Amino acid sequence: MHKLIGDICSGCGLPKDLCSCVALEKETAQKIKVTITKAKFRKWVTVINGVEKNSIERVGKQLKQSLACGGTVKDDQIILQGDHGTKIKKLLVSIGYPEENIFVTKR
Repeated sequence: MHKLIGDICSGCGLPKDLCSCVALEKETAQKIKVTITKAKFRKWVTVINGVEKNSIERVGKQLKQSLACGGTVKDDQIILQGDHGTKIKKLLVSIGYPEENIFVTKR
């Protein structure tokens, strides 16, 4: 038997190889707010808000691997252990988010 079509994207209905949903959602993305703050025991954490719900797990995993740090995805935000203020904007741009939509603040 012939294999018809592989995985189909639930968003656009195209095969996963031709799907452009991820690129489109990044272009029309809302503002991504990155906040570096102190959490329990005076440890620095980097909190990222504004990443779309359907790709937040994937982006969180990519950031944790790239930064070699721990973290979690909780309440529609990515929480990374450590102060990654100098690297986070470059990494989000390399993933495909527009630089003008990323705002980094430190408290």
